[in-house]
Amino acid sequence: MATPRVFVSAIVIAFAVASPASAQQQPASPASKPEPALDVTSMDRSVDPCVDFFQYSCGGWIKHNPIPPDQSSWDTYSKMQDENRGRLRGILEAAAAPDANRDAATQKIGDYYSSCTDEKAIEAKGAEPLKPALDRIAQLTSKTEIADVAAAMVHDNVLFRFDSSQDYRDASQVIAEADQGGLGLPDRDYYVKDDKKSVDLRAEYVTHVQKMFELLGDQADVAATEAQTVMRIETALAKGSMTRVERRDPKNLDHKMTSGELEKISPDFRWQVYFTTVGLPSLGSLNVVSPGFFKAMNEQLEKEGLADWKVYMRWHLVHADAPFLSSTFLNENFAFYGKTLRGQQELQPRWKRCTEYVDDDLGEALGQVYVEKYFSPAAKQEALKMVKEIDTAMAQDIDALPWMSAVTKQQALVKLHGMANKIGYPDKWRDYSKLEIVRGDELGNVERARNFEFARQLAKIGKPLDRGEWDMTPPTVNAYYNPQMNDINFPAGVLQPPAFDPASDAAPNYGDTGGTIGHELTHGFDDEGRQFDAHGNLRDWWTADDGKEFVKRASCISDQYSTYTIIDDIKVNGKLTLGEDVADLGGLILAYMAWKEDTKGQNLQPLDDLTPDQRFFVGYGQSWCGETHDETKRLRATVDPHSPEKYRTNGVVSNMPEFQEAYHCKAGSPMVNQNRCRVW
Repeated sequence: MATPRVFVSAIVIAFAVASPASAQQQPASPASKPEPALDVTSMDRSVDPCVDFFQYSCGGWIKHNPIPPDQSSWDTYSKMQDENRGRLRGILEAAAAPDANRDAATQKIGDYYSSCTDEKAIEAKGAEPLKPALDRIAQLTSKTEIADVAAAMVHDNVLFRFDSSQDYRDASQVIAEADQGGLGLPDRDYYVKDDKKSVDLRAEYVTHVQKMFELLGDQADVAATEAQTVMRIETALAKGSMTRVERRDPKNLDHKMTSGELEKISPDFRWQVYFTTVGLPSLGSLNVVSPGFFKAMNEQLEKEGLADWKVYMRWHLVHADAPFLSSTFLNENFAFYGKTLRGQQELQPRWKRCTEYVDDDLGEALGQVYVEKYFSPAAKQEALKMVKEIDTAMAQDIDALPWMSAVTKQQALVKLHGMANKIGYPDKWRDYSKLEIVRGDELGNVERARNFEFARQLAKIGKPLDRGEWDMTPPTVNAYYNPQMNDINFPAGVLQPPAFDPASDAAPNYGDTGGTIGHELTHGFDDEGRQFDAHGNLRDWWTADDGKEFVKRASCISDQYSTYTIIDDIKVNGKLTLGEDVADLGGLILAYMAWKEDTKGQNLQPLDDLTPDQRFFVGYGQSWCGETHDETKRLRATVDPHSPEKYRTNGVVSNMPEFQEAYHCKAGSPMVNQNRCRVW
């Protein structure tokens, strides 16, 4: 995971950046002692908590934890993730040791890791692993054959994305889905903004694309022309794409149609050939997420010549596979996507990168070993206890809402009680027996893993939904809510100290992990989640008046966060971050309620010169301690639906009268919002 604690509502956004080739022969270092749930040395008590609670909670942490050179940002959760990689490294190095007694799953994760860390073999192959795909592209004789090649390059983000998904109107069923894609920059806005930094970044992107073509053997002048071709095609596709704010409304993503209707939108792409090639020859219907995009795609298929489409496909091939190739490709890929886009100074050690790749492709095989070593049944029960307490708090909160009618409250409670709580790991482990892993074949393993997962996803189409599945692996330091599944998911990796420390007093645990649990519960009722019912169907279960009141209250939060500056003159896009901001505030309110109920009747005393209530809020504040490079701030301002950590702290507490009381903040203090916002 490249971004810090990205709690999401259905889709996990990851920034995959090539990492370095170094130090893989060194023995794994033992995991350092985890930080406590509340660390007073991480605070800066010279700061008035009523003026800047983030700096008060985290000033010491930031001072003593500078951003490592192989990171684009650094915070308490990315530090947890880094420490977790060390644990996974130990598991994988043991699994990679040749041993005739290895079971099938251990052999797969070990051989995958061994292949990934075999620099010598990867370096010797250079660009050779790309040759079959490059030859396939070169042999195209007509634009009518683009569908065949696009089907073979389904993992390379050529033109669009194709997958399976729950039916928006019947969440119990899985259907095929076609969505916008085909870009090399992180978002469509990178192609259309006209400010100086965006213009400069596009120029650097074109230079990067040219260098990659040169690494494929093209002459510099030819490669320069090819890079302009890529930019021209991608810009047209970007202009036809929906914005991230538009995509926040699920109604904008629901366009179920027959394959024949899709063919009418984009007749120059041979859809039937594509469907047959990917293994769906009789596909009757699918969800076309962004019809406007496919119209724009068709216009480009008409306009651009075959030679230019070959250039475009060659670029996306090398772009997708660069992290798994020799150092020339790896380093150039990092130079743009790591340094230029994110401000990362150094490539990550190869062992870190390979650990992440095993987790991506064989996560539940790796996860079985991980949970056995690092997630006890007692820890699972303790986490489940907190989830149930916060669930009870949510029910009480709904009952007590002064602005919601009884009719809508009843439906909200039905949804809440229908929400599944998934803790630690799946009840049923994924079967990887059909995935072939060949020791010494790095890119081959990656491609076979991609094909395995693509086939697994497409095999779901037309079948009832498996509600036991997870979208994250057990070692992941993250959590999410899925509105179509109506479930909250807390992998074992995030239920570790300092986020969750059974040895700590309750206050910081509830402030940190309790706030996370409440956050995910609240996602079921944010501006996106509230549009789905208890079964995950896209259905309006609100009265008209209650819906209007929700919008009014949510707009208060959106307006508040839109005043915050990220960097330079770039403000938080309050409409993009609305769901996360609503969930942050609602989540901490619920955690506070649950903590108070859990400790009712206890004679809680101050610790470290902090009252119990102050410890609760510092526990929350310290969950966000960290810093981010300027380049990554700009990137997240465009693509990340989460506000910066400082505002996820200060923006929330400024809306809570409990915080004002805990710190005796005077009216008018920066941490006391004069126009307090509250939805849940």
